[in-house]
Amino acid sequence: MKYTRITTFAAIGVAATLSLTACGGGSGTDGSAKGSSSSSSSDDGNGSKPESGSESSGSESGGSEVGDTKPGSGDDAGAGAESGGTKAGGEVTFCKSEDLAIDAQDAAPDADTGRINITMINRGSATCSATGFAGVDIKDADNTSNPIGRGKAQPRITTLKPGDAAVFNLAYEIDGSGESLAHPTDIQVTPPNETHTVSLKWPAGAGEIKGAYTDVEVYPTHTAE
Repeated sequence: MKYTRITTFAAIGVAATLSLTACGGGSGTDGSAKGSSSSSSSDDGNGSKPESGSESSGSESGGSEVGDTKPGSGDDAGAGAESGGTKAGGEVTFCKSEDLAIDAQDAAPDADTGRINITMINRGSATCSATGFAGVDIKDADNTSNPIGRGKAQPRITTLKPGDAAVFNLAYEIDGSGESLAHPTDIQVTPPNETHTVSLKWPAGAGEIKGAYTDVEVYPTHTAE
């Protein structure tokens, strides 16, 4: 009976040992798997991740700072160059008052029609344009200045080489009654597209103005023939 009991205990001990060994082996396998998984996760975390890094870099370096060429700025630069003074097509600038010799003469064709011819000679060294209407005011003996309206005529291209002359005229009706209320003393002329005015004497012997200064008209320039 004792022998049988000892044998039973021995068998139980061996079974317990085998059970513990099996548990230890399973724990080792799980640890190894966990270690391998941890190592793989560490590699991904410390890697450069080229795909996501490329997207981020492209968003910053390929965006408006580098990618925007602003094509409009090239057009602006071209416009600035043109406005800097160079004119395409050989265009000429308008004549300056300081380069013009200006004179007024009576040119009435008859006793009823008053006409004052105003001549402008280009005394400058370059060709210039006198195209358009000159600004004209007539100064009266009472020191008032009266602007003169434009006649119904279309301007003609008037280009003056050095020494060339342009002419425009003032037209009005002559008052033969001797009772005209207009007593002109000076003609103030501002050449077309200019701002500087030249003062001329009203031509001696010119017919008196019928009506008011509002009845006088100025006509555009043309090349003297």
